[in-house]
Amino acid sequence: MTQENFPTNFANLTHLDHEGEAQMVDVSGKAPTVRQAVATAQVRMLPATFAAIQAGNAPKGDVLATARLAGIMAAKQTSNLIPLCHPLPLQKITVEVTANPQLPGYQIYATVKTKAETGVEMEALTAVSIAALTLYDMAKALEKSIQIESIRLVSKTGGKSGDYTPPEL
Repeated sequence: MTQENFPTNFANLTHLDHEGEAQMVDVSGKAPTVRQAVATAQVRMLPATFAAIQAGNAPKGDVLATARLAGIMAAKQTSNLIPLCHPLPLQKITVEVTANPQLPGYQIYATVKTKAETGVEMEALTAVSIAALTLYDMAKALEKSIQIESIRLVSKTGGKSGDYTPPEL
């Protein structure tokens, strides 16, 4: 199917070539600008699991430090994991894992920053996703029913499309 045959709302998709095949977007003509994205994920668990992690009593070791490190490493590998993502020079990656006793569980935030031709939303989303999966892996001996929830973009700044914050925030 060619792009001409697509419904109007699909005709200008940048990740499709004139034949309708997936392609990496050419950003070579764009000027590098400072761009930042923040993403979040939530990890919910039983009170006993939460207490064990907080006390440092998880069988695999330091759950939270391992999750933070995994998130940072994942952001740097995003273009290897998601087929049409550009490899980017990342200048800043932070991953915060904050206890939330009301869940009980943890809220994970990742902030990724670059000066490049395209944004870092996927890197921030990848960071929180892998941090959450790592938290699960580190604590699964305590509980297999841990839930990973609400992975989403919190904000993005920079680039041609400007700043973005979801309306519900």
